[in-house]
Formats: sequence, C-alpha cells, structure tokens
Amino acid sequence: MARIEMAPFDLVIRHGRVVDGTGGPAFDADIAIKDGRIVQVGQVAGASVEEIDATGQVVTPGFVDIHTHYDGQATWDSRMQPSAWHGVTTVVMGNCGVGFAPCRPDDHERLIRLMEGVEDIPFPVLAEGLPWNWESFPDYLDALDGRSFDVDIGTQLPHAALRVFVMGERGANREPATEADIAAMAAIAQKAVEAGALGFSTSRTLNHRTSDGQPTPTLTAGEDELTGIARGLAAAGKGVLQVVSDFVEPREEFAMLRRIVEASGRPLSFSLVQSPRGPQGYKAMLAALTEATQAGLPMKAQVAGRPVGVLLGFELTVNPFSHTPAWREVAKAPFAERQARLADPAFRAALLAQATEASPASGLSRNWATMFLMGETPDYEQTPDRTVAKLAEARGITPDELALEHMMAGGGRGMLYMPLLNYAEGSLDPSFAMLTHRDTVPGLSDGGAHVGMICDGSFPTSNITHWTRDRTRGPKLALEEMVRMQTRDTAQAVGLFDRGLIAPGYRADLNVIDYEALSLEAPRVAYDLPSGGRRLIQKANGYVATIVAGQVTYRDGEPTGALPGKLLRGAQAAPAALAAE
Repeated sequence: MARIEMAPFDLVIRHGRVVDGTGGPAFDADIAIKDGRIVQVGQVAGASVEEIDATGQVVTPGFVDIHTHYDGQATWDSRMQPSAWHGVTTVVMGNCGVGFAPCRPDDHERLIRLMEGVEDIPFPVLAEGLPWNWESFPDYLDALDGRSFDVDIGTQLPHAALRVFVMGERGANREPATEADIAAMAAIAQKAVEAGALGFSTSRTLNHRTSDGQPTPTLTAGEDELTGIARGLAAAGKGVLQVVSDFVEPREEFAMLRRIVEASGRPLSFSLVQSPRGPQGYKAMLAALTEATQAGLPMKAQVAGRPVGVLLGFELTVNPFSHTPAWREVAKAPFAERQARLADPAFRAALLAQATEASPASGLSRNWATMFLMGETPDYEQTPDRTVAKLAEARGITPDELALEHMMAGGGRGMLYMPLLNYAEGSLDPSFAMLTHRDTVPGLSDGGAHVGMICDGSFPTSNITHWTRDRTRGPKLALEEMVRMQTRDTAQAVGLFDRGLIAPGYRADLNVIDYEALSLEAPRVAYDLPSGGRRLIQKANGYVATIVAGQVTYRDGEPTGALPGKLLRGAQAAPAALAAE
C-alpha cells in the first residue's frame, strides 16, 4: 500500500510584508501555521494543506479589541460583527460594569433595562435573544463555553450585575455596601476570575442610566467596596480592573484608583477622552498616569483614535426633528411607513416649522456648529468649515433644511455625524497625544453596543487608515506603531500574552491586508437582531483574509463558515519557548 504523506503545515502565508506586532520594521517573510499556532516565520519550505499568496500585501497579527459589549450577542450569535469585519480576532466584553451575570431570575428585566439604557440595545432584542441558562458567573461562562465564534471571546465580571446579585434592591438604589456585602462581592469576584473571567469592570459616570433614567447601580460605590472587590481578584492572583468615570474631581478620583491598585496589586485601565467641558483635562490625567506608572503601578488609559460621536438619522434612535410633534406621530411606525410620510411635502414642511420652536428635548441633536454630514466615504476629522451650520450658510439655506435634505438621501437613510468627545478643538490632535502616550492602549470601540446611535466597532480599521496613511491635518504614525498598539499592547493589557505577535509559538490569529485598498464603508442599518431588532453596522474593504487559530474566517470581508473562536478562560501565558528567553 502506498504511503500517504501528510503536509507538514496546515496553512502557509507566502511573500507577505510582515508587520509583526513588536513595533519593529516590517519585513518580507512567509508564515507557516500548524494546529492553530505559528510554527515558522521566514522562508518556509514544504507543502501545506492551504496557501495564501500575500504578495504586495501586509500581514499583521489579528487585532485585539479590549472594550466591547457583546455580552448578549455572544449568547445567540456566532459572529461578533461588526468587529470581525475589521480584522479583530479577539474581543473582551463585560466592560463599563454592565452585563448579565451573575443574575437571579427575578432580576432579568432589571439587567435588561440597564443594558438598554447604558448601551442602547433595545429591550425586545435582549428579552427574546438572551437564553438565561445561567445564574452565577461561572454558569454564564459555561453557557458560552459550549459555543463557537468567529473570534475568541474574553469576559469581565460586571459590577452592576454583581451589586444587584448581592444587595438586591439596596444595590440597585445605590445604597452603601456593608462589610458583609463587600465580603460577598469579593468572594464572587475571586470565583469569577478563577472560573475564567479576565477581570472586573465598573462605571462611575452619570452617562450610564437605565432605560427609565435611573443612574447605574455602581455610580456612587465607595472606595471600600471597590478595594474589597479588587482584593478578591488579588486573592485569586489574577484579573484586571476596568473603570469608566466622569472624573468630576479628577485628582481625587484618580488618587482613589491609584490606592485601589496599590492595595490589590491588580492592573487597572480607565477610559480617557477629551471632554468639551474641560478640553485640557486629559493632559492632567496623562500626567497623573505617568507619575503612577513611574512608581511601578500597573495602570493604563484606554483611548480612542477618533471622536466618540453619535449618528443621527430617520432610521436611527435620534434625529434633529425627534422633539417635534410631527415626528412623534410617526416615530414608532415601520420605516417604510415613516418614509411615505416624509415623502409628503406638507409633512416635511411641518417638521421644518416645528423644529425651530424652542424645546429642551431637542438637546444636542440640533447643535449644528458641531455636526457634520456622514458621506459614503466616512471622514472623522472634518474641518470646521464643513459643519452643517457652515455648509448651510454657504448655500443660503437653514441648517434644518440641509439636515432634512441629507437625511432624505438614499431613500431616507442619510446620516449626520456629531462628535461628542475628542473633538473639542475641531481636530484629532488630542487623540494623537493620547494614542502616543506610553501608558495608553486603543480601546473604547463599544462593539456590539449603541446599536441605534454609534458604530465604533470600526475603530481598528480607522486607526490604521487614518493614522498611518490618510491623515492630512497633522502628524501621523508609522504602520508598525499602530499595529503594535492594537495587537500586542491591547492583548498584554488584559493578560493575553499568547497572541498579538507574529512569532513561533504564538496564536495563529492574523490579517492579510491590501493596505492601499483598506477603507471604511459608510455605516448603515441592518434588521438582523432577535425580534427583528435594528442595529448600525459598518463594513470595510481591503481585508483579504482574517485568520483565527489558523483557520480563515473571512475572505474579502465575507465569512467562510469557519468558527474556530472560543471562550477564553482567563489570562493566557506566552509560549513557553519564548517566555524562557
């Protein structure tokens, strides 16, 4: 009988320009993969089951997005889109203190309403989609562990769910935790990270409210409570801390976070953005962070490479006419019916007439001086002369007329874009300063959340295209730097030392990218959530192949059917051969 020779490799990527995640210069090489790991980088001889010709293309590690909210989606869906369309091969969810475990059966609706309010995921979507086949956090991990995904998924224990689980109504009402409460929460936190949570997250911002307007249960949690929970992670000897805060009193708040790290020894990251209320405040936070890290404390800031902003339109949660009686007449009607009404000149005239009437409900949705048109080719650093106010003035029409005209485009699917954070000075120079600080990592994409207002799961793509290639209004970054930031740096920030680098022994999570063709498509709306729920999605062009654990999951942006992604059970060690060097 003839002997059957097995190919030594499962996949070889040949002739690519390798940007390996270290930040060092790119180099030409082949990459050989076997059993989900990189086994050789260089000139690879020998056959493989599959080959990819990457001539003229860039090969990077898969992107690691450490700030997402797929906690619900991961229980009913196998594809963590939009993130997976943007070269992301690992996501970390459970951020901002919100999630669905631990949870007693009587609190299901409470946690749904919190997620609905904080992350703009509609109640019917969550009520229909969540299987609730868990109660404890380890139960939740077990429910995820039986599923397959197009990315690897890491989890964090959310403070709001934990607080309500332990304290019940007292926790929801933000009453101070007792010593017994804190001890119980610490014990659950310890068990959660021992079972596989990457860490613990909390929120201290008034922006996070339930759908009926109540602040998040964790808003005023005391330092003793946070320190006690952090010590629960310390008892397990692993786990990271993630915090979002308004930093109303920045010195005092940062000093508290520093004391928590000093007491627990656990790494902590916090969200950092430029606020229009204090445009220079981020500089003081960076200075405080530098001082802390120079003292040896494991602290980082998660920052965004573009404005954190909202999209407005007739198909979305909010538009500049949402406050008018005319709009309220049709707001709950099916989209086609609303568009039929909008096609009526008399109805549009009513919208315009009513829009100018003063109304507290109009809020930021009519701040024309900071609002831009979202075009087919998204531009997230438009100049001040491109605001709706300035464009309308140049045409001799009102901003309302221009907004209405633009939103009516494309069958009523036109969108407006309003930066809220990182754009107080009309440029992304603050983002550049934050991105290039030694103690920051890219984050804050909120993939899977804000489905009717925000679509920032595309951050990884815009970070590459804008900061390394397309920016014209200031300094740029080397491609090697940007890749390092959202591969090795993000992975290591949450304890994932087995990925984010192209080297033997590391996870074979990779992207093959047509760098010159890499681009973002405009955001659009899909109706593919449970109960027919609506969500914003945004695709990209230029990802030739995305590879997870050695399997091609996407080719030219289209799924292949492979679902090699799994739940990550806690921190992951670096490959033994390299860790010993």
